[in-house]
Amino acid sequence: MQKIAPVLLVLLFLLNGCAQKKENMNHKYTNALINETSPYLLQHAHNPVNWEAWRPEVLKKAQDENKLLLISIGYAACHWCHVMEHECFEDEEVAKMMNENFINIKIDREERPDVDQIYMDAIQMMTGNGGWPLNIIALPDGRPFWGATYLPKDSWIKSLNQLTDLYKTDPNKIIGYARDLEKGIQAINLVESATDTDSYSINQLNGAVENWSTYFDTFLGGYKQAPKFMMPNNIDFLLHYGTSQNDERILEYVNTTLTRMAYGGVFDHVGGGFSRYSVDTKWHVPHFEKMLYDNGQLVSLYSKAYAVTKNELYKKIAEESIAFVLEELTDENGGFYSSLDADSIDDTGELEEGAYYVWTEEEIKNLLDSDFEVFKDYFNINSYGEWEENYVLIRDKSDEEIATKHNLSLASLKVKIDESLNILKEERSKREKPRLDDKILTSWNGLMLKGLVDAYRYLEDETYLEIALKNATFIQKEMKKTDGGLFRNHKKGKSNINGFLEDYATVIEAYISLYEVTFDIKWFEEAQALADYAISHFQDKESKLFYFTSDEDDSLIRRTIETNDNVISASNSIMGKNLLKLHKLYMNKGYGNIAHQMLKTIQGNFDESAQGYSNWLHLVLYENLNFHEIAIVGEDYKTLGKEISKNYLPNSILVGSPKEGAIDLLKSRYNEGETLIYVCIEGTCKLPVKSAVEVLNQL
Repeated sequence: MQKIAPVLLVLLFLLNGCAQKKENMNHKYTNALINETSPYLLQHAHNPVNWEAWRPEVLKKAQDENKLLLISIGYAACHWCHVMEHECFEDEEVAKMMNENFINIKIDREERPDVDQIYMDAIQMMTGNGGWPLNIIALPDGRPFWGATYLPKDSWIKSLNQLTDLYKTDPNKIIGYARDLEKGIQAINLVESATDTDSYSINQLNGAVENWSTYFDTFLGGYKQAPKFMMPNNIDFLLHYGTSQNDERILEYVNTTLTRMAYGGVFDHVGGGFSRYSVDTKWHVPHFEKMLYDNGQLVSLYSKAYAVTKNELYKKIAEESIAFVLEELTDENGGFYSSLDADSIDDTGELEEGAYYVWTEEEIKNLLDSDFEVFKDYFNINSYGEWEENYVLIRDKSDEEIATKHNLSLASLKVKIDESLNILKEERSKREKPRLDDKILTSWNGLMLKGLVDAYRYLEDETYLEIALKNATFIQKEMKKTDGGLFRNHKKGKSNINGFLEDYATVIEAYISLYEVTFDIKWFEEAQALADYAISHFQDKESKLFYFTSDEDDSLIRRTIETNDNVISASNSIMGKNLLKLHKLYMNKGYGNIAHQMLKTIQGNFDESAQGYSNWLHLVLYENLNFHEIAIVGEDYKTLGKEISKNYLPNSILVGSPKEGAIDLLKSRYNEGETLIYVCIEGTCKLPVKSAVEVLNQL
């Protein structure tokens, strides 16, 4: 066998090479992106443009040849990226011009957020706007001097010709502008350590929330603007704040927003899951791409909101969002894919945004027959729900209102609506599905893992824990490097990009949460090990904040420190919360000091921009209110843990063990024949109790 194996390997290699050549023979052009795994990059692998991936050797080539860089950044689910590809990058005339004058680099922003952050800052400084596709022209060393988002063919060629001519005739002018822009890119990300400020108080927080509330749309939820993004971290903090401060006004706004989002077309009533945002003020017409990161965060949010309100709508939305992820975005190995495209093939064979999701009135009427009238009222098959001569399903009335109007019981209405949606789903399955971005990203998996843990915790469905454990194990086995760090990406057994801070932060948070519902110490130890790795390789020792990139990564124009909470929370704000929780169980490790210093460094932004730092504000509540460690020791530790954890207790961390545990808080607390629960603050505990009710009373 030892003699035959090399021959077999060579034969397999040749067969694979022949298959690859045959595949490429079907296309007139093939560029270097054919060797990548990102679906977005592979979409461009047969463009006539000589695209390269972002690699050090490509940048060196640009410098050796003294060629400008043309850097185009997008992602697989991006509608306008597809439009520009069709109009420009598939055009041979455009490609010829680009190939002659530039080193052309294509970047998947989801794989390389470190590069995307820098060039997005650059274009916003140059034009005041940003978005994708993000197209940058840079000096051979990567310093940008021009940028644009989508441009049609004529404008694109005209711009590139002008820039090429200017670089040839007056390179010093361009170099000077690039130098000035580089200084600006670095300056806007400078963070100064604040060592002598007081801690941010509850009174200050109240004032910040009051300022923030002037932007609230109290009728339709979200903010008084369009487009409307869901912003889960905003609502998550306001839920925490409203419950801890007994602020009914804030809680009413939270519930209005969650209900309107759930009623809106931004939620897929037929197949479950949320699209990325709505283009209007009433959450009606979405930008139809469906992202894992949105759905992971929203599952978590709706599960928590259910724990607070027991509103069945919230439970339903969480369950249907998970069902969507399991049906459309789940790899057989337990990882989760990234997204579904906004575009799909319409009846004419053209790619069209939303084609998979919209309906005509005639279609629905023919499918539902006698149940059409009820469905029509329920989902507004009328002027309120119309969009471009089609309908995007949207609710604006409660079940009670519809049931009363049609003289139905609530149970009968539910059956009719569920049956109707199943009929539509079956019909929709015959359509051409949106394209799948099947790369697996560590941070987005961390967000989905946290969502599943919260769903298990608050909705009490054992299935969600099984899925969560499979995903956690997948991350541990497939996304972890031999040195204890993390990879960023994974597809078909291949990972080739170092993890960024957001990968560490989200996975640590998910592992801590997973420990709290399983009491399996390995998840907490994994979280601690990743935190220690991040401190060693990502931390800025002066400000105590963390860089987005590791000290082992190739240097860019700037080593970014991400502090603003956006659609996904800033990696630093998640790390701050993680470290505070690690401190509660390992009080002598210095984690708490780091978290406290991080908060003090950032808190100067809270008064005027609370919505941009909402995830940080949890730390203000952690520090100003009692934060409890709840330790359960004894044979019934898991049963009691479930009873306690199904309650919304954001200012707490839960630990448990059948006897003596490895964590200090679990030592010397075992009493044979009893299961005792200790409610503690910074390791100082009240007298033990024996029931969940008594724990809640102590809290």
